[in-house]
Amino acid sequence: MPQANKKSPELEVSLLVTGNFWRKVDAFYRFTRPHTIIGTIVGITSVSLLPLVSFGDLSPAFFVGLLKVMIPIVCANIYVVGLNQLYDVEIDKVNKPNLPIASGEYSMKTGKAIVSAFGLMSLIMGILSQSPPVLYCLLVCFFFGTAYSIDVPLFRWKKNAFLAALCIVVVRAITVQLTVFYHIQQYVLGRPVLFSRSLAFAIIFMTLFVTVIALFKDIPDVDGDRDFGIQTISVTLGKKRVFWLCISILLIGYGSAVVIGASSSLLLSKLVTVTGHCILASILWFRANSVNLESNTSITSFYMFIWKLFYAEYLLIPFVR
Repeated sequence: MPQANKKSPELEVSLLVTGNFWRKVDAFYRFTRPHTIIGTIVGITSVSLLPLVSFGDLSPAFFVGLLKVMIPIVCANIYVVGLNQLYDVEIDKVNKPNLPIASGEYSMKTGKAIVSAFGLMSLIMGILSQSPPVLYCLLVCFFFGTAYSIDVPLFRWKKNAFLAALCIVVVRAITVQLTVFYHIQQYVLGRPVLFSRSLAFAIIFMTLFVTVIALFKDIPDVDGDRDFGIQTISVTLGKKRVFWLCISILLIGYGSAVVIGASSSLLLSKLVTVTGHCILASILWFRANSVNLESNTSITSFYMFIWKLFYAEYLLIPFVR
């Protein structure tokens, strides 16, 4: 009888090496919390467009300047989410067991090495950028990102609902927007800093949006947070109240955006902002009414949907004029 085809030893070794490589890539991917990195990249790109006044501003110098601010902030993002995992191992074993440190794929030593490397790279690139707004942004990110997670006296701010939300709002909604705009306008385009209507809208709207993210991210984590004494608003008020509070805040934000868009003197701006925000609000309402608040899987899926709305908003912000 013919013998079954057998894989050569070389092929088996190659497949094993390839499999190990992709497992490591997947572990690192999960460690970096990619939805936050996508949000950072989309947000920086969107805000960097606000100081532009013509297509001629989209020069090679602009794209180099964009990379000078984007790469170190993404590295700082990895530092912040990685540091949180180092201090949340036991909580993550309950709430997010698929994360590499909680699952045992990464040792604490490996996690510390990654966090330290990306933190150091971020600061070095911030210094080399020769842009004070970039360095200031990184220092603020490091301070609030560290204060949020590190378990030492006067810190571990994630244990306090107000301070936890403050960390996220100050970094994502205020500091990143202001410093990226400042960096592009003055240190890339060489123009005096003039804060625009679109920047003011971005800061106010994203303050609402980031507040929702800060509140919503704790809804599926109630069990683990309660067990380890993390007094989030979701632990205090319950999942249902916080869920509908988040939906209400977003709907108010979308309603305000429609009014602001309608007041624009530019027809394109008016059409895109009004239509876009009406569509996003309708999708939000439809999806919200289909969520099963008794299922963490359903809640987590909706949380990731909120991040998609976050990305979509940054596509609309440059049209606010």
